[in-house]
Amino acid sequence: MFKHAAAKWVAVLAIAGLLLGGSSGAVARAKAVKANKIKVIAIAAPEKATDRGWNQQGVYAAYQVAKAVGAKLVVNDGIGYDNTESVLRRLATGGANFIIAQASGYNTIAPRIAQQYKIPTVTYDAPKDLLKGLVADIETSSQQGAYLAGVLAARMTKTNILGIVISAADTNWYKQSGGYIAGARSIKRNIKFLRAQIGQAAYDDAAGGNRVTKSVIAGGADVIFGMGDGSSFGYLQSIETAKVGHKVWFIDVIGNKAPLDKNHVLLSSVLWNFEPTFMQAANDINNGTFGTHNYNLNASNGVHLLKSRYIPGKVWVELERDRRAIIAGTIKIPLTPTEAAVRNLLGK
Repeated sequence: MFKHAAAKWVAVLAIAGLLLGGSSGAVARAKAVKANKIKVIAIAAPEKATDRGWNQQGVYAAYQVAKAVGAKLVVNDGIGYDNTESVLRRLATGGANFIIAQASGYNTIAPRIAQQYKIPTVTYDAPKDLLKGLVADIETSSQQGAYLAGVLAARMTKTNILGIVISAADTNWYKQSGGYIAGARSIKRNIKFLRAQIGQAAYDDAAGGNRVTKSVIAGGADVIFGMGDGSSFGYLQSIETAKVGHKVWFIDVIGNKAPLDKNHVLLSSVLWNFEPTFMQAANDINNGTFGTHNYNLNASNGVHLLKSRYIPGKVWVELERDRRAIIAGTIKIPLTPTEAAVRNLLGK
């Protein structure tokens, strides 16, 4: 059963199609093995699973995998970072056969709980913690989707100034910033960028998101690439209320806020569909190979752009061509996992 009546909103999401993962979900479910060892899947998420971002996408994907393998899903969302150990311990002792620790901030505690209670667990951004049967890591090549977002932004800008706003000192936000810069420069080499950051870990700071977005709009940016989870609602609000005499677009990340876009400013989103990766992990648990390799979420298995009605047809054709080239390895995207790496890229 779901905590906090999660079943209700999962049903709503399914009807609305908010995951927007194309046919990948059906493909993933079709690959579920028959000999299922997983009876209970548990997911721990730092923020509420109503953020239309990281937490919601993770919980929705876990729901789809649990449904596919016939397991019960236990959701603990909104737990933050101060009580992680007790929450994971409770999930481990509550009968979970597969735990999803849905935050890189859990990657110290989660492997310890996995080893203590002998429960397969996936973490993020800790590839060296690989342990057969118990621990596997999920990495993201999020810069691949961001590259496409940069191409799109360069095609749509009228001011030739692009904005990048982030909520935290986050590896994925830096990687996506670099991908966005590289994609835009592939179209317009001398395009300008304005960047702003809310704080060190201001993922849920909507007011801060509104404030920093106003600063880059005031500087002339007319396409804003915003990375933030809950803070992204502030980005959206600032763009919706911008009074600068020209159109300002928003490109979001991870989730789909199109149903909230009443002012027609959401140009696209770099969507992250976790379902194929979670399904692969579940299959590995069932066939005894879990913990022998890590996972990577990329343009071939879950990272892609949201196709909105505001993207011209010829631009979408170009984006699809570039997506295929990224998967084939013919487009090389710089890896910028730190602030210093992003600054270095901008200086080139």
